[in-house]
Amino acid sequence: MGTAIIIGVGPDQGLGAQLCKRFAAEGLNVLVAGRTKPALDAVVADIAAAGGRAAAVVADATSEADIVALFDKAGADLELAIYNAGNNTPGKIIDMDAAYFEQSWRVVCFGGFLFGREAVRRMVPKGKGSLLFTGASASLRGRSGYGAFNSSKAGLRTLAQAMAKEYAADGIHVGHVVVDGPIGGEKIMKRFPDAANREERLISIAGIVDGFVFLHQQPRRAWSFELDVRTSQENW
Repeated sequence: MGTAIIIGVGPDQGLGAQLCKRFAAEGLNVLVAGRTKPALDAVVADIAAAGGRAAAVVADATSEADIVALFDKAGADLELAIYNAGNNTPGKIIDMDAAYFEQSWRVVCFGGFLFGREAVRRMVPKGKGSLLFTGASASLRGRSGYGAFNSSKAGLRTLAQAMAKEYAADGIHVGHVVVDGPIGGEKIMKRFPDAANREERLISIAGIVDGFVFLHQQPRRAWSFELDVRTSQENW
């Protein structure tokens, strides 16, 4: 049984949790990683109840020691690593505190570097593995009021693209999933209770997860670096 590491796991109806459940159902032993232990434990319990294998690992994506320890737990069976950490960080540059901007970069881009580095360090000797990153429309273009988030997501995308080119010959498939629009999950439902009335404008979590599975299962002679996911209502 291969092992998957998925970091950035929060509420059950969130992308991280649903990625964990899907890849457990696909037969992988999943290390469920994030900062909130009760949320991680709930995902692990659901996976176990469905007959899968998983373990919770509390880890901060910006801590080098935490990320090294997380990958050490995976051992020699590491097959898949998904970096799903990072929250939207809005704000106008003129009003922005330097620490706020830096933290956005640390969680999204620096954390992606730590995670990606540890993944390839373990995958390259085996000559195989998938390393996937969650992106956003912010990865592709700047937008007024989102300078911190745009720059950190764009940095992550460029890092992922560099790694895809750097390690393809070693058998490592690096991919990037652009989530273009709001996700129909728990976070947006809590912030905007009326969002359920506009479901057609919310991206299906299951559909996004399908995209990650597709990338992971692609044969070596037909790899994609990037996949974008949006609703039919999105103006792009």
